[in-house]
Amino acid sequence: MKLKELERPAVQVWSPASQHPVYLATGTSAQQLDASFSTNGALEIFEVDFRDPSLNLKHKGVLSASSRFHKLIWGNFGSGLLEGSGVIAGGGDNGMLTLYNVTHILSSGKDPVIAQRQKHTGAVRALDFNPFQGNLLASGANDSEIFIWDLNNLSVPMTLGYKSQQPPEDIKALSWNRQVQHILSSAHPSGKAVVWDLRKNEPIIKVSDHSNRMQCSGLAWHPDIATQLVLCSEDDRLPVIQLWDLRFASSPLKVLESHSRGILSVSWSQADAELLLSSAKDNQVLCWDLASSEVVYKLPTQSSWCFDVQWCPRDPPVFSAASFDGWISLYSVMGRSCEVQQMRQVDKFGGKLVTFVLPSTPAHQETQPCLRLVFISQVITESKFLMQSAELQEALRSGNLLNYCQNKIQCASLQSEKMLWQFLKVTLEQDSRTKFLKLLGYNKDELQKKVATWLKSDLELGESPQPKGDDLNSNRQQAFCSQASKYITEEASASSTFFDELVPQDMTPWEIPITEGTLTLRERNPLEVDMDGLLSQALLLGELGPAVELCLKEERFADAIILAHAGGADLLKQTQECYLAKKKTRISSLLACVVRKNWKDMVCACSLQNWREALALLLTYSGPEKFPELCDMLGARMEQEGGGALTSEARLCYVCSRSVERLVECWAKCHQASSPMALQDLMEKVMVLNRSLELLRGPDGVSPGPATTYRVTQYANLLAAQGSLATAMSYLPSDCAQPPVQQLRDRLFHAQGAGVLGQQSPPFPFPRVLVGATPHSKETSSFRLGFQPSQQLPATFTSPAPITAPIMSLTSEPRGVLSSQPHVPSVGHAPPGAPGERGLQQRPPEKMDRKELPPEHQPLKTSFEVLLQRCSQSATDLKTKRKLDEAAKRLESLYEKICEGTLSPHVLAGLHEVARCVDAGNFEQGLAVHAQVVGCSRFSEVSSFMPVLKAVLTIAQKLHV
Repeated sequence: MKLKELERPAVQVWSPASQHPVYLATGTSAQQLDASFSTNGALEIFEVDFRDPSLNLKHKGVLSASSRFHKLIWGNFGSGLLEGSGVIAGGGDNGMLTLYNVTHILSSGKDPVIAQRQKHTGAVRALDFNPFQGNLLASGANDSEIFIWDLNNLSVPMTLGYKSQQPPEDIKALSWNRQVQHILSSAHPSGKAVVWDLRKNEPIIKVSDHSNRMQCSGLAWHPDIATQLVLCSEDDRLPVIQLWDLRFASSPLKVLESHSRGILSVSWSQADAELLLSSAKDNQVLCWDLASSEVVYKLPTQSSWCFDVQWCPRDPPVFSAASFDGWISLYSVMGRSCEVQQMRQVDKFGGKLVTFVLPSTPAHQETQPCLRLVFISQVITESKFLMQSAELQEALRSGNLLNYCQNKIQCASLQSEKMLWQFLKVTLEQDSRTKFLKLLGYNKDELQKKVATWLKSDLELGESPQPKGDDLNSNRQQAFCSQASKYITEEASASSTFFDELVPQDMTPWEIPITEGTLTLRERNPLEVDMDGLLSQALLLGELGPAVELCLKEERFADAIILAHAGGADLLKQTQECYLAKKKTRISSLLACVVRKNWKDMVCACSLQNWREALALLLTYSGPEKFPELCDMLGARMEQEGGGALTSEARLCYVCSRSVERLVECWAKCHQASSPMALQDLMEKVMVLNRSLELLRGPDGVSPGPATTYRVTQYANLLAAQGSLATAMSYLPSDCAQPPVQQLRDRLFHAQGAGVLGQQSPPFPFPRVLVGATPHSKETSSFRLGFQPSQQLPATFTSPAPITAPIMSLTSEPRGVLSSQPHVPSVGHAPPGAPGERGLQQRPPEKMDRKELPPEHQPLKTSFEVLLQRCSQSATDLKTKRKLDEAAKRLESLYEKICEGTLSPHVLAGLHEVARCVDAGNFEQGLAVHAQVVGCSRFSEVSSFMPVLKAVLTIAQKLHV
């Protein structure tokens, strides 16, 4: 499975396992030209980001090179320093060796070239850093030249061996031993490999094929076993990979023979010692299981030779392949090794059509079992639905919902739909109430302009220029006061108040009328009270209440309001109520509503023809604590009493109140059948409104109601049915306790695998049944299935001895501040094969006391041990028996992981299913379950036991046990 690709005619190298983020360095390849025939060289560094779904690599640094490269190697030397990223060594033409400081390449600051040395006489094709002492670099070129460089002192490298002792040959590859730090091996075109002991500065053993057709193009040491290495042959007559054991170096231990033409490179996985990569001139890249000598992964045939393959040190299932057509590609041998590829492949599991082909022969005529064809096809029935769902998901992921809403507004064909999306967009913006009012047709700026125009005309302001800003507001207030004074003066004059003139022209003092308030006989009304006299007495006595009553009696409302304002809040409120009861106009109800602030009565009593005005009043005057409830009440009235005609408009009320639940319920009344596109339309609105709620209350303040949860679950089911499992999972509420939601979440979780989601299994509302598990108590289960702390390394740990003796004047303490490895007292190692000596064999680790398996998992061990015993009894050749013995040892790591509680639930469930297949003798089904478990598991979790379990199942199938 391809993860990334890069168009470069270049050699490559991964950053060390300790480096984060992961980088890939490329150097323009020597003896390889593109169509431009350019001979320029460059060293480039790219960041490998598997979270990015594209195939592109992120360019991080580039440096022009004086020559092109045959080989690149990236070491840890200097990475222990602050911001240190190690050193890249490049082997070029004409014997040039160049060392680069990676940090300086990435920062484009200081000169990144540490040193250049032209010590070799030919092209430098072989390089390797010592895995124990990062300051030691081995380089190989033509004429059997091998140098050991100390990066603390590059002036005089150590020369390995003596040319006079052997015919000069090219050095095709160099590799340090992964267990013993003073052992180095070299590969030569003649087909031999030489193992060097740097303490003695001489070769200690040579291995070669006796066919004289072996042309070594690469070699690699076993990651765990110090005495084993592999060689590959470039000769088309013998395209093989040979596994040698130095304890018996007369012939190869294994020969791998699936390539049809010469092999160009090999790479041994440092995470799983049984996995080996190879590329050849047959345009194939193969991954081998060394335990079974079988190809377990085959890259689709390439268009060109792949001349170099390398495992990624940090991400075990990933490898890179450089080909002669100018491409470097990154692949994964496990479909779920990288986050982006996991999600991409997981989404292909839903929406499957399974077709069974009936046999042509009738069942009663069949004499032996025959193959039945089963076709599994990916079926997508709602392509438009998936496209719009992807658009919504992208808008939610990027946070660019404003543009999303704007696009919906522009695409809406119905005015009601356009209005709804306009309201939804406003919920995401600042000052939403003012913008809601504008959408309803009420604009404060426009109102102020109209009022100013009326006042200007009525007050006869002439042609004076319109003031702006604060002056405009001040003049408006003055104009209003002048108009009010004018109105009051006219009313007072008409009613014969004691104000003869508001401002006397002759500036003489105004007089207070004196009267006893007696009744007088007049022609028109024989019993008319002298109201001015009574009002004057009330004012002189401070009886503002009676004075207001007199004014109201005479309908002198302006006088009444002015006097009530002077009398306090209670008197003003009583006066307002009396005025509203007596003065009936077209806007009396509106005035009463504004004055009384009884919005609930307004919502319940207003005509539904005025729903816009009612909503505008709530937006203008209602407080934030009551506003959502009042909006919902108005919307509910519109739904119930509007006869269906106002149901669509009621949604605007729910958007203003941000009531997702009521919006969904309103939608359900209009959509009895939930078609995919209708459901998609609803979810678009729900997700936008949810996001506005999160902006208002925070992520924890949003909790979906039952109607919303039901529709979201319905939507997630539809997405899952179309194959979008990851997207479906993202919509399900995480804290919902409803069984349908928990069931769907559980199904989606296990369909994708715990490693994909990076989280623990969600709660499940029903008891689980482990296949093959024995009954046990709940207390035992909860204890046994708990995660136990893993064992730690001993407090005192001794690293292998440093290489010091043969390297000229090197001391036991490396020079310079860039030393990357501590030194300990030296430990002697005898050469392999010496009589009476242990050779390179390591001291076996001490056995640790292992805990007992939990009772519910004991059947696993029983089934696998019985299978191993049956296979061992049926096996007739020593090779198979040896494999089974090795498998029994390797399966111990499985039992240890079970005891420690470090295996994920889906791996344990899969293992129990494999055990059930083993007990039933159905090894074919067991292998299928095995493949499923591996496909949805993290590589590091299962790599220690799943390959050997597969080998045992394969042996059992062949032996028919």
